[in-house]
Amino acid sequence: MDLKDFNAFIEVANHLSFTKAAEHSYMSQPSLSKSVKKLEEELNVILFNRSTRNLQLTDAGNIVYSQGQQIQNLVAELPTLLEDLVEGVAGEIKIGMPPLIGTLFFPQIAKNLQSNFPNITIELHEHGAKVVEDLVDKGQIDAGIIVLPTDTEIFNVQPFISDKFFVFVHRDHPFASRDAIALSDLQDEKLILFSKSFALHRYIIGACKEVGFNPTISYESSQWDLIIELVAAKLGITLLPQSISEKFSNDQIKIVPLKEPPLLWKLGIVTKKDSYHSFALKKFMEMFHK
Repeated sequence: MDLKDFNAFIEVANHLSFTKAAEHSYMSQPSLSKSVKKLEEELNVILFNRSTRNLQLTDAGNIVYSQGQQIQNLVAELPTLLEDLVEGVAGEIKIGMPPLIGTLFFPQIAKNLQSNFPNITIELHEHGAKVVEDLVDKGQIDAGIIVLPTDTEIFNVQPFISDKFFVFVHRDHPFASRDAIALSDLQDEKLILFSKSFALHRYIIGACKEVGFNPTISYESSQWDLIIELVAAKLGITLLPQSISEKFSNDQIKIVPLKEPPLLWKLGIVTKKDSYHSFALKKFMEMFHK
């Protein structure tokens, strides 16, 4: 069996269309069709149900698709294995993380890596936590920094940061004079939160519900600095991890500790279990061992 035929089949299966597969690959539609037909003849099975309006994988097609992806991953790992053997601790690692985590922590991570392993470079992929997990699971990136918890049956997890949440209020707000604030005290406040696509949004909503109220949300944003500016404009208050407080200076804002219950922003570095870890990735992970 020709690897080219497997690649053609997987490309068509990814799009469930010969036309779309041709648009996203270097093969023409007739070439894709020929490769798939050849693979079907060699395996003596039908891979696609062509009788419907859209292509559908048959039972046999699902099996070949799953095994074909594993073959692709093994072939893709071969250059890395050889590179490690020849060059030692050098090469590129692909790391994924949400943009907020990248803004807060990636510059220092990159600086530490450069200082300790100057021959290792990072290709950064910025996506939401769920997308990062999916990319690690599929082997498309080497590791991801995500909000915990995650599925420990699929991933190895190295704890990275456990950050306390604080309440950010305008200095004229009644809360500004307090030493600490209970989460339940926020039930009559207008909250400014990260957008719904952020894990922080879901986490804060869930925490509020656990103490007995549905929060009132006045604004949502994907930018932490805009959230703080909205608080400075007296348009609401917000809950943010302590790491963010170390990145800004605004004399209109007062930061008050949160109590009862304390909320923690737990981040971890994940890699896929039972997958190959290059020497470069191993050295990267060693930087976070305590």
